[in-house]
Amino acid sequence: MNDLTGQVVLVTGGGRGVGRGLALALGSAGARVVIATRRVEPGEAVVAELEAAGADGLAVGCDVSRLAEVRAAVAAAVDRFDRLDHIVHNATSARSSEVADLASLDPGVWEEHSAVALRALHHLAREAGRHLVAARGSLLVLTSPAGVEGSGTLPLYATVKAGQRGFVKALAREWGPSGVRVNGLAPLAVSPALANAFLENVELEARLAAATPLGRVGDPATDIGPAAVFLCSGAARYITGQTLVVSGGRFTAL
Repeated sequence: MNDLTGQVVLVTGGGRGVGRGLALALGSAGARVVIATRRVEPGEAVVAELEAAGADGLAVGCDVSRLAEVRAAVAAAVDRFDRLDHIVHNATSARSSEVADLASLDPGVWEEHSAVALRALHHLAREAGRHLVAARGSLLVLTSPAGVEGSGTLPLYATVKAGQRGFVKALAREWGPSGVRVNGLAPLAVSPALANAFLENVELEARLAAATPLGRVGDPATDIGPAAVFLCSGAARYITGQTLVVSGGRFTAL
């Protein structure tokens, strides 16, 4: 039931970190994976990894905040593979990990966060919707535990991630009668930003692990990837409008 053989998945922000791990896991499950990244070179590197493992992939340059570029990425996926079954929206603002207080944030920072997290979701739904309906596929949104419980240091990130959960719930109701599922996935995993933080603070990884019931921070490919495969697969055929928290037990409230 977790087999995605022959299905086509477009992963935004799939060139590194969690997105790369998701792409590799989806490829291992048999999917043909389209990596959409702002700079195409990281996506091409992941496609090389997919192909080395026997999977099929395609890298496309795409700024997800721009409708025309989303339209072109979707068209490239369909032109290459003749179908599009799933969208995994993983891309985030490059400023997502910046610590700030809400009152002093520049409006431009809000625009950057909302453009990638929320406006891009509308672009993806608009451009890919008919293909997902034809495939009776799914849209999976990478949100965050910060969107569930808030954050005192990352207020805009928490806000747009909570907005994504609202989008998931609303679109799941709209698209349900067409057979398309819409879900969220909120991971705790090692990202490039977190890896850099570990280097700067040698005690941070141990503290995070100690605060997590399963005793470690998740690996994007082996811990988070299988959850994404599940939510895209037929095994999740009766699940929609939900956010699955994959955090080793650290975050449990919904």
